[in-house]
Amino acid sequence: MANVIEKLKNGVIVLCHAEGDEPFNFPDYIAAFARAAEMGGASGIRVQGVDNIKSVRAAVKLPIIGISRGTYQDGWALITPDFFDVENLINAGADIVALDATQRVRPNGLDGFEFLDIVRKRFRIPLIADVSTYIEGVRAAELGADMIATTLSGYTPYTEDRADDFPDFSLIERLTAEVHIPVIAEGRIWSPSEAAHALKCGAYAAVVGSAITRPRVITQRFVEVLKNQQNDGSV
Repeated sequence: MANVIEKLKNGVIVLCHAEGDEPFNFPDYIAAFARAAEMGGASGIRVQGVDNIKSVRAAVKLPIIGISRGTYQDGWALITPDFFDVENLINAGADIVALDATQRVRPNGLDGFEFLDIVRKRFRIPLIADVSTYIEGVRAAELGADMIATTLSGYTPYTEDRADDFPDFSLIERLTAEVHIPVIAEGRIWSPSEAAHALKCGAYAAVVGSAITRPRVITQRFVEVLKNQQNDGSV
C-alpha cells in the first residue's frame, strides 16, 4: 500500500477523461491519453469508470486512481457513490480508490464521513478522500483516509464561490499544516507553474486533467480569450 502511494510523490497525476459527446469519450482513447501521460513522465493516472480503467490498466504500468461518477439528489456531482462502485473499481484494476468525503448525504443515506469509515473497514486498498473544505479534510484523515485531495473545492453547494480560474492554494496549505497524510492538489490546475506552486504549498502531488486531456475545453479557453480581446478592441 505504502509503495503505491510513494510512487505518486512530487509527481503529476494525469486525470484522463472525456465527457458526453466529446470525440475522445471511448476507453481506447482514454487509454491512449494514459499511455501518452506515462511516456511524458506522469507518476499516476486518475480514471473514471470500469471500462476506462480496464483499458488503462492494459496500457500502462503506473498507479491508477479509480473513481466512478454519480449525482446527489440536487444534481451536484458525486464521486464513487456506493460500496459496489468501490468493489467494481478494484476488480477493474484500480490501485487506489478516490471517493467523495464531504459532509453531504449520499443517495444511500450515508454522509461522506460515514461512507468513508465503512469503506476503510471493508476494503484493503489505499483511499483518497476528495474534499471541499478544511474541516472535511481533517475529518477524513481522522477516519483513516490514506490521502486527501482538494478535488471538490468549488464543486459543492457551499464552496461554489471558490470555483474561479485558480487552484485552491490556501486549502492545500491549511491541510498540509494540519494532517499527517499526503495532500493531493486537484482542481483548476492549468499550467506547470500552478502545479509547481501547489507542491511549494505542501502538496504531495498534483492532479492535472482538463489542461492535458480535454482538447475541446482547451480550445474553448483559447477561443474565449480571443473573443474577449476582440470585444474590448485590443485586437
